[in-house]
Amino acid sequence: MQTIGLVGGMSWESSLVYYRDLNLGVQQRLGGLSSPTLVLSTVDFAELTALEDAERWDRIGELLAEAARGVERAGADFLLLCTTTFHKVADQVEAAVGIPLLHLADVVADACHAAKTTKVGLVGTTVAMSDPFFRDRMASLGVEVLVPPADDHDFLNTAIYDELVHGRVVDATRRRVVDIIDHLWDAGAEGVLLGCTELELLISQSDVELPVFPCTTLHVNAALDRALA
Repeated sequence: MQTIGLVGGMSWESSLVYYRDLNLGVQQRLGGLSSPTLVLSTVDFAELTALEDAERWDRIGELLAEAARGVERAGADFLLLCTTTFHKVADQVEAAVGIPLLHLADVVADACHAAKTTKVGLVGTTVAMSDPFFRDRMASLGVEVLVPPADDHDFLNTAIYDELVHGRVVDATRRRVVDIIDHLWDAGAEGVLLGCTELELLISQSDVELPVFPCTTLHVNAALDRALA
């Protein structure tokens, strides 16, 4: 089994999901007392969000790159960033280490193609929706990504940072997010990406008719495939 490297803390709720699901996945696949070999480094989310607000992405990249180097030194065979938004600096992080980075967009694009879906909606943080870093990588892999109107960005961002990262799941928020997803469907989306780990605490396939691509779950499964290959 290969050792999985995780850079987390963005938020701790996200890291919790990755750690839990990697362990559950190995147990389901191998049975008994099996568990993954992994290395986890977490960062101070408050520091990163302050840098994000100041648009100091260069410094964010440095901090995540240093965390990734620590994970590599601890014996990881490959690396995951436990976040969608901070994949904005994924290239900088990948360049800082000698182990492969399992990029979230690559994993999600593979899942879309497997489902014969080439146009999807994305709900996530303001950065993930408004900045082209994720959409452009998906487009380069043959998947068009639609995002909600700008008026919905602040609502989704607030729901993530003020509620979900603290583990608060609010029914009224769920209803509004389902409405946003329905509008993406009307705009031509053939599926929807839950482009933030914490959104998987709020939305599941049973909530919407549009096929759901839970990005974190897909990322975890791809990591397990690689680690157990």
